Amino acid sequence: MKLLFYLGLFAVLLSCSDYNKVLKSDDYTRKFELGNELFERGQFDRCIAVYEQVYQRFPKSDQGEVAYYRIGRAYYEEEDYYMAGYYLGSYHTRFPFSAKAEEALFLSAMCSVKNSPEPSLDQNDTELAISDLQLFINRYPKSELIDSCNKVIDKLRLKLETKDYNAVLLYSKTADYRAAVVSAEAFLKTYPLTQYKEEVNYLLVKNAILLTENSVESKKQERKEDTIKRYRNFVASFPESKYSKELASAMKGFLNDEVRK
Repeated sequence: MKLLFYLGLFAVLLSCSDYNKVLKSDDYTRKFELGNELFERGQFDRCIAVYEQVYQRFPKSDQGEVAYYRIGRAYYEEEDYYMAGYYLGSYHTRFPFSAKAEEALFLSAMCSVKNSPEPSLDQNDTELAISDLQLFINRYPKSELIDSCNKVIDKLRLKLETKDYNAVLLYSKTADYRAAVVSAEAFLKTYPLTQYKEEVNYLLVKNAILLTENSVESKKQERKEDTIKRYRNFVASFPESKYSKELASAMKGFLNDEVRK
C-alpha cells in the first residue's frame, strides 16, 4: 500500500512538473495537445490556462477556435457560470459560422438560467436568462432545442410571478393597505393568466376594504365604490371561493350603505 501511495504521489508530481513545463514553453502544438488531454480527462480547471495561451497565440486558427470553445465548456463543467456565459456567448459572436455556434449560444443562455436565484432574491439574472433564451429562439427558430427553451422560460416566468405575488402578500401581512391594493392590481394586469389569480383578487378586495375603512372622509366614498366593484368582480369570477364568507361578512356595511342610497 505504501508503495502504491508513493508511486501515485510520484505520478502526480511528475504530471504537475510536465504541466508546468508545457505551460512555460513556446511549443503551442504541445500546449494544444495537453489542453485536449486534460479536457478529455475532465481536468477542466487545468486545461483552461493552456487553452488560453493557445487562443491568445492563434486567435483566428482552427486550434484557437477549439481552444476558445473548450475554455467556455470547461468553465461550464466547473459550474463557474458567469465565466462560462462570457466565453460561450463571445464564442458565438467570434465564430458565428462555426458548427458549435448554436450549441455555444444555447449553453450561454443556460448559464444565465443557472445564475437565476430563488424567488425571494433580486431577479435581474432571471430576466436576463429569459432574454438570452429568447435570443436563442429568435436566432435558431428551427432548432431542436426550442421546446426545451420554452419550457425553461415558463419556469423562469413563474419565478418572477411568484416573487411579485409574495410582494403583494407581504404588503398585506404588514398592513400596508394602499401598497397591497396597488401591487395587487399591477400583478393582475401583468399576469392575467396567473395561477394566483383567486388569491390576489382576494387580497385586493380585503385590503381595499381595510384601506377604505382607514381613509379620511374625503376619500372614503370613492374608495368604497371601487371596493364594491372589486368585490362583485370577485364573486362573479370565483363563486365557489373559500374566501367568499369572509369577504361577504366584511362587505356587509358597504353593501348596506349602498342599499340605503
